[in-house]
Amino acid sequence: MKKLVLAVVTAAAVLAAALIPSGPPVEAATPGFASAVSAIKQPSWQTNNSVNALAISGNTVFAGGLFTRLRQPGKASGQAPETVRTYLAAFNRTTGAPTAFAPTLNGPVYSIATSPDGKWVVVGGDFTMVNGIRRSKIAMFSVVTGKLVAAWDPVVAARVKALAISGSTVYIGGAFGKIDGVARNRLGAVRLLQGDLLPWNPNANADVYAVDVSDNGSRVFVGGPFSTIGGKDHYSLAMLNTTTGAAYSFPAAAAIPKPTATCTTRVKDIDTLGDNVYVSNGGDGSGCYDGVLAAQVSTGKLLWQNKCLGATEAIKAIGNWVYKGSHAHDCTASPNGFPNGTGTHYLLVESAINGNIGPWFPNTDANPKSTTKVGPLAMAGTATDLWVGGDFLHVNGAIQVGIARFTNAPGGAAPRVPPRPTVVATTAGRAYVTYPDSYDLDNLTLTYNVFRGALNIGSNKYTSYFWQTRKKYQVIDRGLKRGSTYSYHLEVHDGRNIMKGATATVKVP
Repeated sequence: MKKLVLAVVTAAAVLAAALIPSGPPVEAATPGFASAVSAIKQPSWQTNNSVNALAISGNTVFAGGLFTRLRQPGKASGQAPETVRTYLAAFNRTTGAPTAFAPTLNGPVYSIATSPDGKWVVVGGDFTMVNGIRRSKIAMFSVVTGKLVAAWDPVVAARVKALAISGSTVYIGGAFGKIDGVARNRLGAVRLLQGDLLPWNPNANADVYAVDVSDNGSRVFVGGPFSTIGGKDHYSLAMLNTTTGAAYSFPAAAAIPKPTATCTTRVKDIDTLGDNVYVSNGGDGSGCYDGVLAAQVSTGKLLWQNKCLGATEAIKAIGNWVYKGSHAHDCTASPNGFPNGTGTHYLLVESAINGNIGPWFPNTDANPKSTTKVGPLAMAGTATDLWVGGDFLHVNGAIQVGIARFTNAPGGAAPRVPPRPTVVATTAGRAYVTYPDSYDLDNLTLTYNVFRGALNIGSNKYTSYFWQTRKKYQVIDRGLKRGSTYSYHLEVHDGRNIMKGATATVKVP
């Protein structure tokens, strides 16, 4: 018996299909999800307050922030004993459990960087003492032993908000005006092993929030609410010489709008990968630029810019994807993006190729009693995992305070269970099987298989985002016997997970 499969799409569906982002395919991957990591939160311990900074060295994740205690996954405050960790902790990347690393700091941590050789971790913030030893806003520990490096003691005059390590240099950004008593306005550098001050002196006229070094070590990228570097106009974003601190021409920086009477935008985070640098922004004022831009390290030219509204606090590039922590609420400027009124999308991924929204939709909230009230604040990751820190209280609707872990473990989020199809039979021996599309929180393209009993009578792939109005499709089954009763159901497949819907029956008149 010959079957004819016909996909009947509404006008809205045709329009949506035309807007599917260009770039790399978004087919469901073999593990069951389509980007580098799944939307499923993996177990990890929690904090009792915000996590402001994250960094990875080997199998260890270092976290710093406002927290003073840790507790087990899924436990609400008071439900389980808490482990003391004052503003700084370390977690096992494989299990999510805390390690024995437990230095005592007397103030918050706002930045962390690990050395490329995996031996050292440097932390910065507001603290003045570590383990009872004076440390002025910055300290270094051995990754292997967890011990404070006794002879490494630069004196930074005010908050250290950003750190990056490249080669034998530690680059420092923040709110300070001096390092070791020498003028260094918001930017400076020290030697990694000795801790002594280097000549690097870009001289920013306001705070620095983000520092990163290109993978090839040729450029330092800095961002924040400053307007000049070295006395010259460089608003909020600059590309600097690694030795002198002089600013290079950086055409992509012009994509960040200068302040107006109603809008001020500044860089919040920077991440480099290969020959690309990714920059996140946050604005004050309605409709101000809050998005992510990508630029080429070697030329400084703008590659793309995503203009979702809702400040982007943290980003992490992994492969062909840029993960972002933000309080995005309006992405109508992005193809297939969500409109205002669909809620706050605290976690998203964008294509590293063109900036379009990709297939990853876990979510957090934001603690209304925190000092920041924005949700995610920091990200760190590798090719196999992504860690998110912030002021959130829940992840994917479950209790998870301050820190969360996502990995590439096979499985991923399953598609939404499809509803029972609508079936209409005619005297011509045809059955019209109509069904809506589904969605998946870590895939965009799903396979829809329509079954008559155990026989697959139609298989099609459609792309959809969960915030879109559901589109309807139809399969026509031909050659049916009059007077006979048939049953139909739908199965939706994301490459690994199959969700089966309820069965509908019809009698051919």
